[in-house]
Amino acid sequence: MASSHTAKIDIEAFLAAQDAKDQLRFITCGSVDDGKSTLLGRLLYDSKTVFEDQLSATESESKKYGTQGEQVDLALLVDGLQAEREQGITIDVAYRYFETDKRKFIAADTPGHEQYTRNMATGASTADLAVILIDARRGILTQTRRHSYIVSLLGIRQVVLAVNKMDLVDYDQSTFDAIFDEYVTFAKQLNLEEVHAIPLSALTGENVFGPAETMAWYDGPTLMTLLEEIEIRGDRAGHEREKAFRFPVQWVNRPNHDFRGFSGTIASGKVALGESILASLSGKTSKVKRIVGPGGDLEEAIAGQAVTLALEDEIDISRGDLLTHPRSAPEVVDQFAAHVIWMDSEAMLPERTYVVRFATDQAIARVTDLTHLIDVNTLDRHAAKTLGLNEVGYCKIAIDRSVAFDAYKDNRQTGAFILVDKFTNATVAAGMIDFGLRRASNIEWHDMKVDKATRAQINGQKPRVLWFTGLSGSGKSTVADRLEQKLHAIGKRTYLLDGDNVRHGLNKDLGFTDQDRVENVRRVAEVARLMVDAGLIVLASFISPFRSERQMARALMEEGEFVEVFVDTPIEICEERDPKGLYKKARAGELKNFTGIDSDYEIPENAEITLKSGEADPDTLADQIISYLEAHP
Repeated sequence: MASSHTAKIDIEAFLAAQDAKDQLRFITCGSVDDGKSTLLGRLLYDSKTVFEDQLSATESESKKYGTQGEQVDLALLVDGLQAEREQGITIDVAYRYFETDKRKFIAADTPGHEQYTRNMATGASTADLAVILIDARRGILTQTRRHSYIVSLLGIRQVVLAVNKMDLVDYDQSTFDAIFDEYVTFAKQLNLEEVHAIPLSALTGENVFGPAETMAWYDGPTLMTLLEEIEIRGDRAGHEREKAFRFPVQWVNRPNHDFRGFSGTIASGKVALGESILASLSGKTSKVKRIVGPGGDLEEAIAGQAVTLALEDEIDISRGDLLTHPRSAPEVVDQFAAHVIWMDSEAMLPERTYVVRFATDQAIARVTDLTHLIDVNTLDRHAAKTLGLNEVGYCKIAIDRSVAFDAYKDNRQTGAFILVDKFTNATVAAGMIDFGLRRASNIEWHDMKVDKATRAQINGQKPRVLWFTGLSGSGKSTVADRLEQKLHAIGKRTYLLDGDNVRHGLNKDLGFTDQDRVENVRRVAEVARLMVDAGLIVLASFISPFRSERQMARALMEEGEFVEVFVDTPIEICEERDPKGLYKKARAGELKNFTGIDSDYEIPENAEITLKSGEADPDTLADQIISYLEAHP
């Protein structure tokens, strides 16, 4: 019995010791082939957190994928995807957990290839510290600088510069010193608070866990010693508890008529029973009546805990709201300035609409202004009209309604966002909010006595937009012109906005690049909305090649006011017609960015009306539209 009792005490003591350990989250990053996966594999192997079956499998994989000699390829411990093993590269972010007697670790092995920079940003978003690897033979590369800049943007202030493969430069101190001096000069521009440089070899393990006799000139700590002893200064080092209380509402919890609570995970700060609570979006306040955790009621809760808060008053709160203390309210505006990392192969187009997602909230956003693009090599700022894959820019973003957020430097969780393509649902960008932009306080929307309904009544018609889209030469303008004549003949009040005509005035400053096409449609859509408000039937005839912009135009109107008319004409017929000779010029390379030739046209998926202009004359097609309008009064 005694031995059993003693064993129980030892187990409890062991568990208590485990709970007492703090946890460091770090990311390994750098350029391709700098040895990130090998280093992380070495940390796992030397910390004795690799099971025998894992090691056996890795030995087998090492032989399969051609590791030289009998040496085990430790990179395979973290290269989990088949494609990674076959290509010898990291594609996805691999998270690995290990520990020593002093600390627990969560390590993120991130890709070095430029095309996977977005995955690296994902790994860095939750890290306290970055281990940036550099191949001693190649020195600092563009991807090294890009990763360092992203690390700084994402709020990491502590960097370990691991100069790897020192065995391949004969452990030369001057090589190490030159790399360190160059990196420190660059790091000063990034406001990195600490840079610890270590010469090492991940392959041989020198200066990883144990000191290297081959580099006696280095008298600093090994990598593992530094990771064990460095002071954690990231948001997850306990500082989140000291910050302002932020509780993004994930869902409204109402299991029965007697209980209504708001569930989510506390992003920062703490909350206690009886404290005042502010619902940021409505500005309404109440007090905390109950705090319910997984194990029952609590007196208080802190950052990181998943809880349900019940309030004393019934106030309007839903998913996406941000609960805070009234004395430390976040910003609530519909515009902000932010750094944006573009993650999509399709370029960012100002004025195109995207879905913006915050912690638990989402809205519709558009980049109203790309202030500048940042050169990751020099940190110089350049004028630009768009952002390409992996480029970083400083943007102004407008949202379709007010949202609650903090500056990213103050709170990583409530100051971050992503942009999502509305059609593919792909994440196209990650952003860090700098500050909110407020409209002039003296600008308000005036409600006039004579409104749209009044104007529609006196005109005796339902105002709406007939949005004609199709290739150049499809017959859009011809059909729209014939339709307007027929509508006038039956007493309807209309206005025809034609693509060529508006470029003589309203849009004469725009060209035919993708970004100019987006702005062209945005301006026309805003004008069309005003004309609908005036009670008119608006006929808008524009190629408008992108679904996103046609959807943006639709979103400006009320339900039933936007009618998409797809003039579906094969490109062969359009080229035969070619009334302006544009196809001929485009085929000869004399006309760039021509829709259907070297610029895409995205076919409408759910147009209200589809016209086959190659199969009927304009009068017949116009009559088809009138029949639709009569059937949808």
